[in-house]
Amino acid sequence: MLDLLIINAALPGQEALTEIGCKDGRIVMVEPDIEVEAAQVIDAEGFLVTPPFVDSHFHMDATLSAGMPRRNESGTLLEGIRIWGELKPDLTPQGLKDRALRLLRWSVAKGNLAIRTHVDTTDPSLMAVDVLLEVREEMKDFVDIQLVAFPQDGVLRAPKGVELLERALDKGVDVVGGIPHFERTMDQGRESVRVLCEIAARRGLMVDMHCDESDDPHSRHVESLAFETQRLGLQGRVTGSHLTSMHSMDNYYVSKLLPLMAEAGMHCVCNPLVNMNLQGRHDTYPKRRGLMRVPELMGMGINVAFGHDDVMDPWYPMGSHDMLEVAHMGAHALHMTGMDGLRKMFRAVTENGARVLGLEGYGLAPGCNADFLILQASDEIEALRLRPARLWVVRRGRVISRTPKVVASVDLGEGEELVDFT
Repeated sequence: MLDLLIINAALPGQEALTEIGCKDGRIVMVEPDIEVEAAQVIDAEGFLVTPPFVDSHFHMDATLSAGMPRRNESGTLLEGIRIWGELKPDLTPQGLKDRALRLLRWSVAKGNLAIRTHVDTTDPSLMAVDVLLEVREEMKDFVDIQLVAFPQDGVLRAPKGVELLERALDKGVDVVGGIPHFERTMDQGRESVRVLCEIAARRGLMVDMHCDESDDPHSRHVESLAFETQRLGLQGRVTGSHLTSMHSMDNYYVSKLLPLMAEAGMHCVCNPLVNMNLQGRHDTYPKRRGLMRVPELMGMGINVAFGHDDVMDPWYPMGSHDMLEVAHMGAHALHMTGMDGLRKMFRAVTENGARVLGLEGYGLAPGCNADFLILQASDEIEALRLRPARLWVVRRGRVISRTPKVVASVDLGEGEELVDFT
């Protein structure tokens, strides 16, 4: 007997409906007609079944802190960093943990079952590191959480920055992070990339750097990151996040840069919501969008995923941790509203993110973890258009969240009529 059977399921890229059988936390059958009894049967009613959403770039230590101690009225990255510096001395372990756990309930309800979150390591107490390690353990049955050691104030600029980052890794943080464009000089930025990549190589860890989150076209630390990736044999283990300066770079330089990134096997993470908000703040008109060149990167075969980055914190005052909202913004800002482009946007918040995190057992094939969503949409395109209800969220074959169908009722003088926007 199966533990769970999904019937009348629409799968991404498939026209015919199918059925999914789950046993002991794994998908064991994906067939048109499964004639096996199951303890629980869910009728997907022709709606889309998809692997879970993956948030490839987030800041859980800062989440839901908007207004503490003040709001970011300028909307700039640097004011956000200043506000975070003002807030850090007043943070408490319980307050940080409560906010993280509250956010994760939103995450589960939105179908985000894997999150890579950066955690500030420049606080000498490493309090946020300890708290998020606890949260990772407590929530491991529901969400895969990957922690990045992130030296927010610069690993060379902050006192004992390297020592604190190594201590965080010793505690069990998963990934080496960095912020080279925030170091004091370009040379120090390049040096930080070298130091951090060598730490990752020595420890056998992945790298994910906030890189060139700037409108300055001369912020080119991603070039150093690609070089160190190849020098140290880190191919496939390194991610460049943000890369917003690429938006302003000279086209000739980019024509050299993208092949170097492809040779290094780098991943990239774009954050459409937050960088559309932060970038171009010093411009008059026209104002730059400030996003990395996603279509060109994908065209080079480089894996590009999307992150939400922030939810209600010093850098971004909005959000509900909805990765379809991220992909929806990306489609508009990146001019990727053709059918192929929209499908790529959907993959940027699902399978591409799973590749960034190196998730095992991700997908809808037999042998994969029984982790998936049923969305109130017929396919990926409709899902991006509607950002629909997550009718069912399943983790290891168990339903962990449900949302009722969203249907409006209108009366235009001829009696009540139901509208579902399809």
